[in-house]
Amino acid sequence: MPNYRARVADAELATKMRAVGAVLIEGPKACGKTATASRVAATVFDMDRDATARASIELNPAYLFDRPTPILFDEWQVNPELWNRVRRAVDDSDRGRGLYLLTGSATPQEDVNRHSGAGRIGTLRMRPMSLFESGHSNGEVSLTALLEGTKQLGKDNGLTVPDLMQRIVTGGWPALLDADETEARGWIEDYLRQIVEVDIPTFVGRRDPRTLQRVLASLGRFVAQSPATRTIAADAGGERGPIASDTIYSHLDALDRLRLLDDSEAWQPHMRSRSRLRTKATRYFVDPSIGTAAIHVGSDDLLRDLNAAGFHFEALVIRDLRIFAQALGGRVDTWRDEAGNEVDAILTLPDGRWAAVEIKMSQNDVDTAAANLIKFTERVDTARQGEPAALVVITATGSAGVRSDGVHVTPITAIAP
Repeated sequence: MPNYRARVADAELATKMRAVGAVLIEGPKACGKTATASRVAATVFDMDRDATARASIELNPAYLFDRPTPILFDEWQVNPELWNRVRRAVDDSDRGRGLYLLTGSATPQEDVNRHSGAGRIGTLRMRPMSLFESGHSNGEVSLTALLEGTKQLGKDNGLTVPDLMQRIVTGGWPALLDADETEARGWIEDYLRQIVEVDIPTFVGRRDPRTLQRVLASLGRFVAQSPATRTIAADAGGERGPIASDTIYSHLDALDRLRLLDDSEAWQPHMRSRSRLRTKATRYFVDPSIGTAAIHVGSDDLLRDLNAAGFHFEALVIRDLRIFAQALGGRVDTWRDEAGNEVDAILTLPDGRWAAVEIKMSQNDVDTAAANLIKFTERVDTARQGEPAALVVITATGSAGVRSDGVHVTPITAIAP
C-alpha cells in the first residue's frame, strides 16, 4: 500500500492471524484500522457503502465468503449478523487461520442472538498513532529493554515543549500527519461533531447532542484526573444542575462503545501500609487531541496554562505507553491512595513484571518524581508483588539515562516499543 506508515499493531495483527480464524480490529474512527487490515487482505468489502455486500449477508452469503482470503469486512457493525456468519465460516474451515478480518469503530448494542467468538475471533485494539509511529520520536529508548533492566541511553529528537503542545492538539490521526495546527483543529472539531450528531445515533442510539457536547467538555477538563461520575454529571450540567444518573452513564457508555474513552483502571498491588487505595479510574481519551478539542483550546492556550498543559501532556504519554504495552501483551493502570500519594502509570506484563512511571514535562521536576517512585516502591510488598522491573520518569525534552538512584529518565520523543 503506497504511503503506508508502519504501525506497532502490524506485528500484533500478524501474530493473531497465525493463531485464530478471524481477527476483529477495534478502535475509534480514522485511527488507521482499515489501512492496516487492507495491507494483508486479499478481498475487501466496505459494509458501510456496499449495498450488494450488505444484502448478500442474508440472500447469498457465498457472494461474500467464496473469495480469496484473508477477507476484510470493513465497518462490520453496520450489519451485526455478519459476526455470526464469520464465526460459522471459521467453524466450517477445518481450523484455518487468518481467514477473515473485521474492522469496526463502534460496538453494537448487545444482541442475545450474537454468539461468542471465543477461540474463533481474536481482538486487536488500535489507537491513533504514537509519536514513534508518526515520526516524532527517534526511538532511541526501547521500552522492552527498559522492562528487561537494560540501561538505555538517548536524547530527544529536537521537539521543544511548544512543539509537543502542537502534537497534543493535532493528535496521532493518520489523516493529520502533514496538517498544520489550524487544519488539525478544524478536522478534529468536525470529527467530534460527526460523532455526536451521526455516529452515536446510528450505532448506539439517540442521545441529546448538546448534553453529549457538555459531557465531552467535562471529560476534557478532567483529563488525567479521577473524578467520580457524579462529579462529571455536575460539571457537565453546570447551572442547569447535575445531569441525571441514568443519562450520564448512558452518555459515557455511548462514548466508550465508539472507543473514544481509554481510562486507566486502578492498580491494586500488595502493600505494606494499610492506606486505603482509590479504585476510581483515571480519565483519558483515546487521543489527547480529543480532550483539547472538546474544550476548544490550542497549543498557545496550553502554553499560557502550564498546569493544565501538564495533564494533557500526561494524556499524550499514556496514549503512547498503552500502544507499546499492548504490543508486549501488557496493560497500563494507575495507582492512588486516599492519602494523596499517586503514580501516573503502572505497566504490567503477562509474566508478572511491572514498572512504575511518573510523567513530568519539566526537567526541574525529575528529582521529585524519582523520589516519589522510590518511596512508592518502599510501600509495595515486593515479597508478594515482586520487585519493579524499572522505575521511569518520562519528560518532554532532554537526554535519556539512568540516575545514581537507579531511576531511568527518558524524553517521550525518544521512546519506542
